[in-house]
Amino acid sequence: MTWPPLREELRGIEPYGAPQLDVPVQLNVNENPYGPSPACIADIATSAAEAAVTLNRYPDREFVALRAALADYLSRDTPAGIVPEQVWAANGSNEVMLQLLQAFGGPGRTAVSFAPTYSMYPEYARDTNTRWVAGRRADDFSLDLDAARDLVKTELPSVILLPSPNNPTGTALPPEAVGELCEAAGDGLVVVDEAYGEFRREGVPSALELLPSYRNLVVTRTMSKAFAGAGLRLGYLAAAPEICDAIRVVRLPYHLSAVTQAVALAALRHAPELLGKVDELRVERDALVIWLRDEGCDVADSDANFVLFGRFADRHAVWQGLLDRGVLIRETGPDGWLRVSVGTPDEMAAFRAALTDVDGERA
Repeated sequence: MTWPPLREELRGIEPYGAPQLDVPVQLNVNENPYGPSPACIADIATSAAEAAVTLNRYPDREFVALRAALADYLSRDTPAGIVPEQVWAANGSNEVMLQLLQAFGGPGRTAVSFAPTYSMYPEYARDTNTRWVAGRRADDFSLDLDAARDLVKTELPSVILLPSPNNPTGTALPPEAVGELCEAAGDGLVVVDEAYGEFRREGVPSALELLPSYRNLVVTRTMSKAFAGAGLRLGYLAAAPEICDAIRVVRLPYHLSAVTQAVALAALRHAPELLGKVDELRVERDALVIWLRDEGCDVADSDANFVLFGRFADRHAVWQGLLDRGVLIRETGPDGWLRVSVGTPDEMAAFRAALTDVDGERA
């Protein structure tokens, strides 16, 4: 036997992760460029210190206070409201997704999404021994609803993963598409991943509004993006209480530390301030889309805090040219496309100048 005795399907696979390079302008992992205020930092520090006093004890494994605060926050996006029993949280939305597949996927079951889509989804399926099937999106990266419905009826998936806005394209789903796939899925779960939901454009609803109509709908969120909490690692979902109860069967004991719970609660107390930069980032995003199109690029419509643009005969050369000029973006998505996170005005000015320079060099 080859040492170490790793599962055969995992041999030779590189761990997931975007490049972490020390460059002046980092626009490759869709972080919020604006950190918390001194007041928020002070609240977080005090809350963490108070939690430290009790670190000899296990934390509240049901994180009751945090679920109540998250339910209150999510209720702003749906007239029906959300109650704590509908909320679950974990260490990043990555762990939320993994727990969903641990509970509802597994051997003999199938997970479906529609490419291009978030590159971690097939890894969640692989890690839980869930069969993975990827359909295709339309040429404009929207969901071909007829084709999607046909694939669901053919594959009978236990879990359908629908990012909205989609990563890496930024494309949001219309609510009617979510509703039709919930109906087509039967008893299968439809998971709408709204990691970038707070950045959606005016008039684009959240799938949270559909929760009262579909018992198999799950909507996930994260504090990594709009809440400027990438280092916090707190993701969460809203769903029927029965779904949350099922996840409790597979969660690890005390999976959310006392410090994580305290810091997340502190951040939620400062939600208006932390979310205050979202409108500025939307304006910056929309201006970037216009500029890239004026420069002759193809650009996907975005409801997220990033923009997918192309098309390049040699996208790696463009990526490297930007990196050589101190700007790091992401080489991801369909061939010929690149993804850039929306940063501060100064960071976006640096990106535009670098891309103009690279284009001039390649002309």
